[in-house]
Amino acid sequence: MADETGLFLYGIVPSDVEPTPDATGVGDPPGEVDVVRHGDLAVLVSEVGLEEPIGRPADLTAYQTLLDGTAEVAPVLPVRFGTVVTGPDAVADLLKAHHEQFAAALDEFEDRTQYTVHGRFDEQQLIGGLLAENPDAAALAEQVRGRPEIESREQRIRLGEMIAQAVELRREAENRALIEAVGELAVRHAPRQPSDELDAVNVAFLVGVDEEEEFVGVLEDFAAQRRDLIRTRLLGPLAPYDFVSAHQLVE
Repeated sequence: MADETGLFLYGIVPSDVEPTPDATGVGDPPGEVDVVRHGDLAVLVSEVGLEEPIGRPADLTAYQTLLDGTAEVAPVLPVRFGTVVTGPDAVADLLKAHHEQFAAALDEFEDRTQYTVHGRFDEQQLIGGLLAENPDAAALAEQVRGRPEIESREQRIRLGEMIAQAVELRREAENRALIEAVGELAVRHAPRQPSDELDAVNVAFLVGVDEEEEFVGVLEDFAAQRRDLIRTRLLGPLAPYDFVSAHQLVE
């Protein structure tokens, strides 16, 4: 008996969107991306085996690549990664049941895209600055220097707590400065949780296409002013993962 298959859902789009001929989906081998339409809405899909494990790094990359590429040419509402339905009828039922919410969200995200700004402190620069500004931390650092860890455990713990607090305070300040620098160039912003203890900034911005060039220029200036302390990356344009998903609209 042939293996049962279903449809992996990527994102909801206007019905006139067509996947590019070279678009590939999840799975091994990668599935061919197709579109299921219902009225003025559609869903990007690909066929997967219902017993096939989904979740490899390559699958997540395929999911994000398809959605990010689509977001460059049309509004898209990401569907939660890993969502699989039985077939085209289930897709049509989803679109029919939530047409009003999906259509309104697509209108809201027309000509808007996400950029994510992620920066990480240079550890040596950060700690060097802390020791220069904080005599107590500098004294603790001197006490532990060259001593066995077991003999200086208490001082190391106190110094670690000081460093962690300094990182948190500086991170809050840098995120505020970033949001203020961007100002009205972003329609919305969404601070993200740190992904590393040395994260300096991590904020998603929803930006209109007319403001993209100026937005990128502001970010370049922000990064240049902190080049010695923070290694900053600008990711985008992306699908609006941090601002909307199909699941948020139906739950």
